[in-house]
Amino acid sequence: MPKYIEKIEKLTLPVIPLRGIVAFPALPLNFELSRDISISACSTASASDMYIFLVSQKELDKEYPQPQDLYTVGVVAKIRQTLKTSEGHLRVIAEGICRATVTAYAVGEDHMNAEVMSKTVSIDRSLGGDVKVEALMNEALTALENMVKYIPSSTDELLLTAKALKNPGLLADFIASNALVRLEDKQQILEMYEPLRRLEKLTILLDGEAELLQTEASIHQRVREQIDDNQRDYYLREQLKVIQGELGMDSGDEVEEYYDKIAKAHLPKEVEQKLLKEVGRLNKTQYGSPEASVLRTYLDTCLEIPWSKSSADRADVAAAKKILDADHDGLEKVKDRILEYIAVRQLSPNLKSQILCFVGPPGIGKTSLAASIARAMHRKYVRVSLGGIRDEADIRGHRKTYIGAMPGRIVNALVQAGTRNPLILLDEVDKMCSDAHGDPASALLEVLDSEQNKTFRDHFIEMPLDLSDCVFIATANTLDTVPRPLIDRMEILELTTYTKNEKLAIAKNHLIPKQLKRHGLTRRMLRFSDDAIHEIIDGYTRESGVRNLEREIGAVCRKAARRIVESKIKTLTVRAEDVVSYLGVRKMIPDRIFDADPIGVVNGLAYTESGGDLLRIETVIMEGTGKLELTGSLGDVMKESAHLAVSYIRAHAAELRVDPDFYKTKDIHIHVPEGAVPKDGPSAGVSILTSLTSALSGNPVHRDIAMTGELTLTGRVLAIGGLKEKTTAAWSAGVNTVLIPADNQRDLEEIDPVVRKQLCFVPCRTAQEVLRAAIVLPLPTVQHEALSPLSDESAEFPVIPADGMRVPARM
Repeated sequence: MPKYIEKIEKLTLPVIPLRGIVAFPALPLNFELSRDISISACSTASASDMYIFLVSQKELDKEYPQPQDLYTVGVVAKIRQTLKTSEGHLRVIAEGICRATVTAYAVGEDHMNAEVMSKTVSIDRSLGGDVKVEALMNEALTALENMVKYIPSSTDELLLTAKALKNPGLLADFIASNALVRLEDKQQILEMYEPLRRLEKLTILLDGEAELLQTEASIHQRVREQIDDNQRDYYLREQLKVIQGELGMDSGDEVEEYYDKIAKAHLPKEVEQKLLKEVGRLNKTQYGSPEASVLRTYLDTCLEIPWSKSSADRADVAAAKKILDADHDGLEKVKDRILEYIAVRQLSPNLKSQILCFVGPPGIGKTSLAASIARAMHRKYVRVSLGGIRDEADIRGHRKTYIGAMPGRIVNALVQAGTRNPLILLDEVDKMCSDAHGDPASALLEVLDSEQNKTFRDHFIEMPLDLSDCVFIATANTLDTVPRPLIDRMEILELTTYTKNEKLAIAKNHLIPKQLKRHGLTRRMLRFSDDAIHEIIDGYTRESGVRNLEREIGAVCRKAARRIVESKIKTLTVRAEDVVSYLGVRKMIPDRIFDADPIGVVNGLAYTESGGDLLRIETVIMEGTGKLELTGSLGDVMKESAHLAVSYIRAHAAELRVDPDFYKTKDIHIHVPEGAVPKDGPSAGVSILTSLTSALSGNPVHRDIAMTGELTLTGRVLAIGGLKEKTTAAWSAGVNTVLIPADNQRDLEEIDPVVRKQLCFVPCRTAQEVLRAAIVLPLPTVQHEALSPLSDESAEFPVIPADGMRVPARM
């Protein structure tokens, strides 16, 4: 007979009553405390030695148990970890130490304390008796294995762990804790201190559980057999469905189909509950009723939305750069911004998608660039055209109660893409209208707000739709018609006019191969020289983008294809002198500077939708009474610049060697050619002043100088925009020197490198500096020092100092 070793100790500990749980020694226990008495007891134990007394309640519904409501035997445990939950509860991880019997309870204000007699009983293996212990342990394991056979959800882990235990007392406690179901059975095992008696009792309880499970399994089998008898009812119901279908009533197949689709769609919980509710309504609705039709359309649309389907992003900067460079020449700033986003996405995959807006003139490649970005990011691409829409419902959809209701364009874009994270292009966002039907731009505010679009609600869907994973790119030709709140939600990226060299590269790398393929030609059959492409660009197109250039190249391809077919020519090369035979006489007359220095005529510079332009300002002085005539379709701002120039000259007549009474005795006529073209803007201020000063003084203006800048009444020269396009136009016209505002020196780095190398730039801060550099002074006053670009080799662009004089090319 095995001998026992007993260890007894008297303790006073805080009490935590457990509901539905029985703690055992040497086993970890994880439970949550919500009652104040339990939390207080745990806090008291945590403040001292971390020891606590865990005892089970007899009745689970007692919120504030008294000593008589608790069992007399529990477990002394040590708290290993506590964690406060968001609901204010306390999650505790404790480990049982030993059994203990309560001798007395002390009920305090916050919690109960108990005097307990802890007792640990273990078998003395040194005196023998291992055979009986081994037999009882094997009996308990056999009973456990027999019971587990009747539990379908059980795993082998419980048996494997139990077989690995060699301590009979620990084995009994482990099996009781994990296999027994009833609280009373577990408490019986806990109240037995002797390990062998514990094993014997455990085996009896396990046999009883196995017998109960076997009986339940037998009953279940008989029920299954009876279910087969109910198949007759099933066939009758199927016949009823067929009859209902013949009568035009809902057969039920459609409802079952919707249930299957919802089950397979892996929808968010809120969406799934909403759709199940709508299917239930459809099941109760007459088949041919209008409401049934509305419900079917609604369910079909909701099930087409990719609620949980996403495409994998490509977070490879090198691969994305290769794709962007292959698809587009130029546009370096935009490409860099996209590559920065992809690089950040590679480091932080949870980064919310950015909202960009490409602003630039037509034909510059905004739409095609968005498609390339989608390809570089490996996302689905959907284009949503917003030009001309005037109804807020186009964005948000219509209420489904209306006849013919449908979701908005954003939801349709997701359905078209088939994923929840596509790249959506909002094209022509500046062309939206607003009227009595609503303002679609206001509806876009939620879509383009990264903090709000994660719960976007379409009026038709009526459920929150997460758009935060979508990449939105908007395009516009101008921001003048875009509301300020909408601009504030987007990052604006301006796409400027293509330079001549960029157009050449685009034509060679993209437009010509595309048109050759379209017309059935190959590079060997038709070749374009660089001079021919330059001739087409300069003589037949005037635009910011390349659309007209592509049309002219297509026209050359058509005529070349005809020649190849008719003349049996294998190879045809188009040179500059051949372009006229293909496209006719030049459509564009190039702007060129004069052969001599004119009086009263200045080369101004303007920015138009098609790029830069040479804008000549002409002034004629006549005897009269001081009238000022302005012609050339000038806007209010340019007219004000003319009046401002007159006032400035009157104030500085002596310095400028002008008759101080010219405003009384002379009539002034200022004209800007191409009178049919409206012109406006402040950047012609210095040009008008120089033209007027030259006409009044009789001194000519250097023919190879162009200028731009806004003039103030006190003679300061202010910064302007569009410097890149204006300087390109000056260079194309044969200008050598450009006078620019001093504040625009920061923009010189953005100018085409070819133009920057060929031109000299004179930064001017005042009107006197402009006049000294532009007007040809009489020979006796000329300083014969020809100024050249700065000699500093570190300068990136040539600049003529504004206070210097230059010798005119011709006198």
